Amino acid sequence: MAKGDKFYFENFAASAELAKKAALYLVECLENYKSEEIETMLKKMHEIEHSADVKKHEMDKALAKAFVTPVDREDLDMLSHNLDKVTDKIEEILQKFYIYNVQSVDSSAIDFAKKIVKSCELICELMNEFENFKRSKKIQSLVIALNDVEEECDTLYLTSLRALTKNQTDVLEVVSLTKIYDCFEACADACEHVGDSIGSVIMKNT
Repeated sequence: MAKGDKFYFENFAASAELAKKAALYLVECLENYKSEEIETMLKKMHEIEHSADVKKHEMDKALAKAFVTPVDREDLDMLSHNLDKVTDKIEEILQKFYIYNVQSVDSSAIDFAKKIVKSCELICELMNEFENFKRSKKIQSLVIALNDVEEECDTLYLTSLRALTKNQTDVLEVVSLTKIYDCFEACADACEHVGDSIGSVIMKNT
């Protein structure tokens, strides 16, 4: 591997760590939720998201100048975009709690956030393996595990919405929480897309 190639893999690993940091902070916010502190939570979350944006911009700049890349530059750009999107979606979940002035958090939301953490932990493992994707014996199992967590999120999404519409009588509350669960589901999909991106790159380059 060329010396300059290490930048790409280090950038991906750092981006994955920031996504995990955002996910862990989301769990912390929801487990200790106080509606009067939501703006402070959002500020801290945005700092994490901004750091992820910086990594994305660094990748964009490197790809614009690079003559040779370890895999197709389009694939590197796709993966960078998909990693950044995970952190964006995590921030968006917390933003929804602010927008809809949510006063309390139910256990399903916390369970969902913990599954996002699990997905981000798998993404971190994937990014640490990616540099050696041609020889790695772990990547395929990590991609499958990421898909499995997304399926768990699908199930949680359905059961959470059913419980919400079955037990909640406040229409505004139903609409607000539905939007929040939609956002959780979109975040789980974004995590899975990272795994799909890795699978695509491996298929093209092995």
